[in-house]
Amino acid sequence: MTRIVNISKGTTVAGQARKAESFWARLVGLMGRSGMEEGEGLLLAPCASVQTLFMRFPIDVIFVDRDARVVKVAPAVRPFRLALGGRGAWEALEVTAGTAARSETAVGDRLAVEDDCEGGEE
Repeated sequence: MTRIVNISKGTTVAGQARKAESFWARLVGLMGRSGMEEGEGLLLAPCASVQTLFMRFPIDVIFVDRDARVVKVAPAVRPFRLALGGRGAWEALEVTAGTAARSETAVGDRLAVEDDCEGGEE
């Protein structure tokens, strides 16, 4: 597990995030789940767009570039929709709807990934 923090605002975006770096992990993402816990997230890398086919709940999608700067925030993306990160998007962080607003995450902010040293799965 990893922790994603907004170092520009000093807030935690996702206290418990998983990384999805393989093709299959990115493809499956959150499909089939009934929801996400508050503070949970899924970091897709590389990823410049997200589809919410077969999902059952809305999510916020935060797109960042290679320098970990937020390039787009797509709030409350509903099931069966597509979110495009736009120019420069390199990774996408999927979190519970409303998380971007609660963590005050906006375009231009810088995020940091803090890896768990306790040997969690990735």
